[in-house]
Amino acid sequence: MRVPALLLVLLTAACAGPPAPVQNFAGTSEVSPTGGIKLSGGGEFSPTDTSAIVYDGKLVPKGAQASATVESSGNTTRTSLVVEGLLPDHRYGAHLHTKPCGAKPDDSGPHFQHHRGEVSPSSEVWLDVATNGDGAGRSTARNDWALDPSDLPGSLVLHSEATKTSGPGVGTAGVRVACLTLKKGS
Repeated sequence: MRVPALLLVLLTAACAGPPAPVQNFAGTSEVSPTGGIKLSGGGEFSPTDTSAIVYDGKLVPKGAQASATVESSGNTTRTSLVVEGLLPDHRYGAHLHTKPCGAKPDDSGPHFQHHRGEVSPSSEVWLDVATNGDGAGRSTARNDWALDPSDLPGSLVLHSEATKTSGPGVGTAGVRVACLTLKKGS
């Protein structure tokens, strides 16, 4: 099929306009340039292995293990946690933290916050997990923001208590009892 010359001129002129302006957002990027970010960590908790380290052997017994996955794309971040061998019928707080796990509980830094200084489930990842009678449990959190590839969380920390959702101490969850270092994956 042959396209009339006038139609070709109009189409070419319409497509040859100035490019759309580039939108720069202050702070974090909403979409990863690679199309998505995946972080994961896990293993059997040990007192010496900082990829899955235990700080309190009473609340995280020998043989306990966990795996965590953080997937971020578009304007959504989903974080999943699966645990086994923890105390039965116990509720643990779980949050993303800014740094990888270390030998000391505070080595993982403060809670990771999408909006710095904002303590809330919309800025932080609150992933509390309740174990069943066998000490197993799973939890998933969904946040309506994407991770910034230049500012990623370094760990997922298990805390001794459930996260306080209101009042004094909002966002706290007791002492750090175990930690999973998160690493970039595909």
